[in-house]
Amino acid sequence: MKQIPVAGKALTLLFAAMFLVACSGTSTKEEEAAAAAAAAAAAEQAAAADAAREAERQAQAAAAEAQRQMEQAAMAAGTVFYFEFDSATLTPAAQAAVDAHIALLKTNDRSVRLDGHTDERGTRDYNMALGERRANAVRDYMVVNGVASYRIETVSYGEEQPVAYGSGESSWSQNRRVELK
Repeated sequence: MKQIPVAGKALTLLFAAMFLVACSGTSTKEEEAAAAAAAAAAAEQAAAADAAREAERQAQAAAAEAQRQMEQAAMAAGTVFYFEFDSATLTPAAQAAVDAHIALLKTNDRSVRLDGHTDERGTRDYNMALGERRANAVRDYMVVNGVASYRIETVSYGEEQPVAYGSGESSWSQNRRVELK
């Protein structure tokens, strides 16, 4: 067997070690590059998720504000709709007030009750029928404008629940109404 001098052995070991270091250095650089790319991708995904959460939060806040404004508009419009003498036709003012409630009802699944009332003139039976026609007129207007009919209940009280007592137009006009409950 031929013997390799010690210097040759050392030189061979040195080349082998340098080869291993060179190979491992390339691998480490590739691993570092891959790890950096993965970290950048993860950071990008986290930033995108944060942006999506913020956009969702802003959308929810905007929806809540819109809902609040609709509720305020409906309350400002009032929940009492007035009618002319012996009429079940919605006045333009009543239509505007009902429209505010329609907009609100379209955003939720709440049900409502419409209570029809009349003044004291006329027979009890006639006034019960007129109060019902008035409540139904408001209901029909709501249904035509997009509110499901099953969410609306109508009741007639006729002349039985006046809000103003007296025998004059100022009292009677306050009693010819439909109340939204």
